[in-house]
Amino acid sequence: MGLTHMKIKELLDENRAHECEGMGKDHVCVRIAAIAELPSRFGQFHVVAFYNNKDNKEHIALVHGDVTDQEDVPVRVHSECLTGDVLGSLRCDCRDQLETALKMIGEMERGILLYLRQEGRGIGLINKIRAYGLQEHGYDTVEANLALGFRDDEREYSVAAHMLMSLHVRSVKLITNNPNKINDLTKNGIKVTGRIPHVMPTNPYNRFYLETKALKSGHLIDFYGKEHLAEQADPPIIEGMDVDTLEILKKMYY
Repeated sequence: MGLTHMKIKELLDENRAHECEGMGKDHVCVRIAAIAELPSRFGQFHVVAFYNNKDNKEHIALVHGDVTDQEDVPVRVHSECLTGDVLGSLRCDCRDQLETALKMIGEMERGILLYLRQEGRGIGLINKIRAYGLQEHGYDTVEANLALGFRDDEREYSVAAHMLMSLHVRSVKLITNNPNKINDLTKNGIKVTGRIPHVMPTNPYNRFYLETKALKSGHLIDFYGKEHLAEQADPPIIEGMDVDTLEILKKMYY
């Protein structure tokens, strides 16, 4: 069962005049601005739109099932990627990650995908294209960002943490390969009780990009020392997964 009309009304009423001291170094405060049903090819969702006091970007949560006051909610925090998500670029694995996460969550009892407007790891679309240009001259993704005057990853997750709190999520199992997301959410008050690996198959255009993620950005992707990559070919089963999650993963990988 998804969010009921009564629950939606309660969330909207609660957030209508919400103000707080904010979270993180920028004291980000968010509030739920609108909620609507969103049937999709990946399942039945509610889309929850958020206002925040940091910038003019409109972040959303795609919610499947009733996640309020629930423990161990599967959550994917996905940063916007116009070139991948919309245009189908093969230079990254963003679209594959987005669609796989939505399909996974859509088949679970409950789950959330947070879609954050943090294009290009937080450097914006124009600078992302500039970084692409540098990569065509031999730079990797980290080197390109540094050459443009940015850190290798400018994203932060105080907005995501506040969004989860606004939905009254008690704890999450994060669908990620990125330890920084776990650390940042934890630092901002979110209880992370587990990790669900989210490794996508490579292609000739994104293999170097994914290797750089693993070698320089600490993402939990193993490319070396094994004949085949278990994380890419086998179900991402980790200790503590519930029976429903295991059954869904079996359907997806066998």
